[in-house]
Amino acid sequence: MAKFGMIGGGMMGEALMSRLVDRGVYAPQDMVVSEPLAARRQVLAERYGVQVTDDNAQAAIADVLMLAIKPQVFDAVMAGLTAGLSDAATPGLVISILAGIPIAKLEAAFPGRAVVRAMPNTPATVGAGMTAIAPGQHCQAAQLAQAEQIFAAVGEVVSVPESLMDAVTGLSGSGPGYVAVMIEALTDGGVAVGLPRAIAAKLAVQTVKGAAQLIQEKELHPAVLKDQVTSPGGTTIAGIAQMEQAGVRAALIEAVRAAYQRSRELGQ
Repeated sequence: MAKFGMIGGGMMGEALMSRLVDRGVYAPQDMVVSEPLAARRQVLAERYGVQVTDDNAQAAIADVLMLAIKPQVFDAVMAGLTAGLSDAATPGLVISILAGIPIAKLEAAFPGRAVVRAMPNTPATVGAGMTAIAPGQHCQAAQLAQAEQIFAAVGEVVSVPESLMDAVTGLSGSGPGYVAVMIEALTDGGVAVGLPRAIAAKLAVQTVKGAAQLIQEKELHPAVLKDQVTSPGGTTIAGIAQMEQAGVRAALIEAVRAAYQRSRELGQ
């Protein structure tokens, strides 16, 4: 029996799997990935040396099973999976990265099994992810630690009550999309004032990256950094005043609210 099984070989699944292999958390021969697309199976097998299959049950009979599918297909996948598994063959730990699917629904699909619900984000593909995890009622401390180890391979990990998972989805799960829009807008602003697009893009990306790194490493409140770079009557305060007038702060708050609400809808 494999030590680690994954259902779904898309971008996030590949990111997690590749980092687990790279960090030595699991050996490639101990991993099985179930993926319906033959081309993707070939890529994953050739790139990482893992076992691949189009039979979800083969991936599920592992010590740890990760569900990395779209939440919209959860019911269909589980209908086919549970028909092919006995209780003895189901995994000891089930980890789900499906937005909106509650622990109660996961535990109903895997009766008596330890379940951890997780929400990683796409920077996991470069080892800079942010993942929140929430344990189910059957999850022991050692199993929660095992889940933490898995997601630590792709970035930072925090543990939260399940009641906050939709909020996590709205902020960090969807957040890279908001940041991408901001970087694109900054780049367009640079072009608008005469910068070549390639240079404007490089300036925008590094500025966002550097500001985030500075806040993190110096443990600064964002407002402190903002105050440090706004001199009286200077350029930065002029720009910030325009941002406030345009409602940028409110727009970001409402983006998190909207994504949170959508996550809740997906779990209905």
